[in-house]
Amino acid sequence: MVEKINSVIRNFNYNTIINPVRQNNYSDNNSSMPSTPSFTSSASIPMSASTVTLRTQLSNKDEKNKYKAVTSKLDRNTKKIVNLLLKNGVLLNNNSNDKSTVLDNLYKIATEPRAKGLSSTGILRDTIATISYPYLITQQFGDIPVSYRQGVIEANNAAKSSMKDPRQKTDEIDVDHSGTCVAASTEFKLAKQMPAEFARFAQELSSRELCTTKDIKLENLADNTLNGVWLLNAFEIPFEMSNYSDAKLKFAPDQNAIIRAQIQTTNKDPDERTPLDVLMQSTFMQIGSQQCYNSITDKRGGKFNQNDKGLIEFEKTFTESVVFDKNILSVTYQTVDENARLIGYETDLGTMKKHLVSALDMGENIIIGYTQTNENNVIVNGHEITIVGYKKNPDGKLTFICNDTDDNISKPVEYSEDYLLPKIHHAALPKEIVENDMDIVPSWIEGVEMYKQLRKQAA
Repeated sequence: MVEKINSVIRNFNYNTIINPVRQNNYSDNNSSMPSTPSFTSSASIPMSASTVTLRTQLSNKDEKNKYKAVTSKLDRNTKKIVNLLLKNGVLLNNNSNDKSTVLDNLYKIATEPRAKGLSSTGILRDTIATISYPYLITQQFGDIPVSYRQGVIEANNAAKSSMKDPRQKTDEIDVDHSGTCVAASTEFKLAKQMPAEFARFAQELSSRELCTTKDIKLENLADNTLNGVWLLNAFEIPFEMSNYSDAKLKFAPDQNAIIRAQIQTTNKDPDERTPLDVLMQSTFMQIGSQQCYNSITDKRGGKFNQNDKGLIEFEKTFTESVVFDKNILSVTYQTVDENARLIGYETDLGTMKKHLVSALDMGENIIIGYTQTNENNVIVNGHEITIVGYKKNPDGKLTFICNDTDDNISKPVEYSEDYLLPKIHHAALPKEIVENDMDIVPSWIEGVEMYKQLRKQAA
């Protein structure tokens, strides 16, 4: 019965909420950070990443030449940031899918052509700034200047007519409230936890090819090869297989993302997305929405979701699994009835806290979905944020350190455990942390059943 109840809220979209949680209860003891990272680097390499070799000095002529080529394109402040990235081991970090380093990819950005309308120097600076301080990432769309509007309208009309599941209206090109919190949280986690892979994505997505590839293990998607292949086909991810256990996936932003990125290249205002944010978030939205996202309207189609905004939990889990090539479990903590009313929890809050702390101690950043309820305990909003750490208070309770890409605050925010834990609907956690405490149905199993139901309804 519990699974039937929770299947209702799993179809709830997690996107921009009307009343951000930060307005209700958070600790803010520091002044706001500047929009340019003129301070220091906070990028770190997870200690659990055993395949990463920590190097803090350029060791050969090739690296020295690349370093010189990159820094020659930068202003004085950004050069200092690159030097800090070298000293803290991030610049030569190679925890990427093809083992290329952050420096390797910065060099390509600096020396190879970018996609039409993008600035090599701009993408280079944005990549460095984001790796150095991922809290700069935002999901705030920019406005469309008059000079671009007619072209945007025409592109949107073309997208609507060509999409397999068009839900856009041509008059919805001005986006006030973004639904990309899942995508932005994924972007943040990638930048903070895997800087070399983030730099690789940044380089390839902004290149003239406007796409990247990713080698993954199918066992990280499902229990066997056939079910893993089913998932890739269901999400319409282009892929190739060289054997029965591995697949090479192709990721790309939607066809209108380049328009948004071009606008942000020449007309970005403070607190708006960078062109790099546009490309990253579009790519992750495309993955989750079965290749049916439109960057102009911030609307999506797709077979798993009848809502046109944001991503549901199943889509979010799949996106995170393929981007990080990990067996991600979406652990549902809240029990919700068929009317979307919060009626309880799948486990006690102490166990929930133990799960979160264990994952954080492993070096994981945890993307969670939290909910807001009305006076009748009916869920009215959902949003995704990332827990990056915790600290103990004198009373023994915890304060969780989080990042919210929709709060217009370019720094961490803090939430007390008493406030945050009851609001957590689900969390993306490693399987080994929760398997002894809760009976979790893997996301792919629910996806298969969901797809079968949708096909029956359509028949």
